[in-house]
Amino acid sequence: MKEIIITGWDSLQSAIFDGVWDPDILRYRDNCVYRGMADAEWGLAPSLNRACAHDMSLERQMLRSFKKYGYADLQHVTSFWQLLAMAQQYGLPTRLLDWTYSPLVAAHFATEDQETFDRDGVIWCAHIDRINRQLPDHLKEMLKAERGNIFTMEMLDRVGDGFDALNKISSHPFALFFEPASAVNRIANQYALFSLTSDPTVSINALPGTEDCFRKIIIPAHVKLEIRDKLDYINISERMIYPGLDGICKWITRRYAALGPRYHQIKTPTKEE
Repeated sequence: MKEIIITGWDSLQSAIFDGVWDPDILRYRDNCVYRGMADAEWGLAPSLNRACAHDMSLERQMLRSFKKYGYADLQHVTSFWQLLAMAQQYGLPTRLLDWTYSPLVAAHFATEDQETFDRDGVIWCAHIDRINRQLPDHLKEMLKAERGNIFTMEMLDRVGDGFDALNKISSHPFALFFEPASAVNRIANQYALFSLTSDPTVSINALPGTEDCFRKIIIPAHVKLEIRDKLDYINISERMIYPGLDGICKWITRRYAALGPRYHQIKTPTKEE
C-alpha cells in the first residue's frame, strides 16, 4: 500500500490533489473517498468490530433497541439502510465505516482530537472504481444501469431490507459504498458516505482484489497543529462538522486550549542570539 508522509499544509494539498486532473472532461475530478483518523496505527475496523468483537451477533439487537428507544426521532425512517446510517452518525456501533468525498473534511477528523496530537494521524484514500471490481455481478449491473459508482438508499432498498439480502446475493464477502439521504445536517455538512461489508468480520481492505485500492497520507504529529489551525481558517471545524450547540462547544473548547505551548517546544532567544 502506498504511503505519503506530508511535511506541512502545502505538502498536504499536493498529496490530496495529485493526479485529480481528468483530461477527458478538462476538470479536476477523481474517484476517491477519504477517511481521517487520529492515529495512523488504527486500521479500517468498524466500530462494531471494536465494541462487540466478543459477539458480533449483537449487531441486530443493538439496531432493534436503537429503533425502539429512538422511535420519537425515527418514526419517519422507513428504510433499513437509512436507519443504519443514522445509527452510525449518532454513535451506535455498526458495521459501517464513515467516509467523505472531501479530503479536507477527512483532515479535520485526523486532527480534531487534541489528546492524540502526540501521534501521527492518517487520511485513508479509497479508489471506489477499483473497489467496485469485487462486487457481485448483480450489483455491478445496478451501478452500470444508474451510471454511477455509489449506491443510493433507493438502490439498496431494491436489493433488500437488511443484511440477509446481501448474503443472498453472494456467499463470498464483498464491500459496497452507499450515500444516505441527508436526513440530518451533519451528514450533509460532512459530505458523508459509508462503506459496509456483507460479512462484518472482514475489513474492507482485506477483501480479495482490493490490494491496489487504498493509499495512506500520514500526518506526522509535529505538523498536526499546523494542519488543524489552517483548517479552522477555511471553516472546516467542529462548528460546521457537528451543527448544533455540541459542535460549537467542541470548537470553542479546542480553539481556546493552550495547544501551542503544549505541542511546540518554545525557545526563548538569549541576548547573544
